[in-house]
Amino acid sequence: MILYNIPDIRLFWSEDERFLKQFIVPHIWQKIKFQPLSRYPPLINDISFWLPSETYSKNDFYDLARTVGGDLIEKVVLVDEFTHPKTKKVSHCYRIIYRHPERTLTQDEVHHIHQAIEESAVRELGVEGRF
Repeated sequence: MILYNIPDIRLFWSEDERFLKQFIVPHIWQKIKFQPLSRYPPLINDISFWLPSETYSKNDFYDLARTVGGDLIEKVVLVDEFTHPKTKKVSHCYRIIYRHPERTLTQDEVHHIHQAIEESAVRELGVEGRF
């Protein structure tokens, strides 16, 4: 606990992947700084859109979501990729997990951020929204 500045011994029995992932390192001597976990529940929203031609990169969307949502976005994950059988257009669906470290978020707060991400994706990445 002292070595990593972990405030609560109960965390050592945690199965929370947010805690466990912090201690997976490539080398045993690598320094680790414990990042406190939020005890507030996450809000999960999905966003899906048709991709533009070949100029799209998943990393561009990850960067855009984190730029718009800031520290409220805990995780962005590609959960589905679909190719339309007739038009051959490709669609991506991303799951965005929102969580505030110090309070419970409301769906109204997250809705405004999520809508801003949708609008930015259309404007900056050239995607066609499915929302």
